Amino acid sequence: MSLEFADNERAAGEAFLRLAARTDEFESYPHPHASRVAALADALAARFRLSRADRSSIVFAALLHDAGEAAMKRDYIRRAGPLTEAERLDLQRHPVIGEQEAARAGADPDALRGEQIPLGARLLRVADAYAALTDTRPFRPAGTESEARKHLTLWAGLEFDPQVVRAFLSLEGVAELRSFARADETSAEATEQEATEPRREEVVEVGTQPSENLMMNAE
Repeated sequence: MSLEFADNERAAGEAFLRLAARTDEFESYPHPHASRVAALADALAARFRLSRADRSSIVFAALLHDAGEAAMKRDYIRRAGPLTEAERLDLQRHPVIGEQEAARAGADPDALRGEQIPLGARLLRVADAYAALTDTRPFRPAGTESEARKHLTLWAGLEFDPQVVRAFLSLEGVAELRSFARADETSAEATEQEATEPRREEVVEVGTQPSENLMMNAE
């Protein structure tokens, strides 16, 4: 599911995508994160039959949801290991800083109105959690779709809105639901196989000359 912007939103949307990519790079996400959250949140918003304008606001919010962390430029954000209490308190400032960054980028952080504000936030919370759980982080490998769904279910009513969780678990045909755990496992298996197999130039028989391609591979 690729993000699509209306003609009057395209310039802003493309600018936010670039900012999202820089944020993902700072946070050491190996795959696009913010745009994935945006796609998942938009699919959820469609399930709740939100208006086109509200869906656009949620997509923009998703693209910029971690901009505050990138603006803070704290090394602990990308560090493997738990945060200290001081670091955790410091990180809690990132939504306010992110709102300031979003305003500088031309977004309207208060675009949603009335009851749509808490609903939009609840949609983003579930989409963000699922996307993070199913991608590799500096402190843990990517979880599977099943593991992420179980986490959402267990924390529904505590951390997540149960109604939003139920709607999320009913989503089908959204490419961004696919976990990167499979890609990581495939990559790890390929690396392991490569490490155990002899290199091509090592199996050349004594007395023979390696081909030109072998010589190039050995360099």
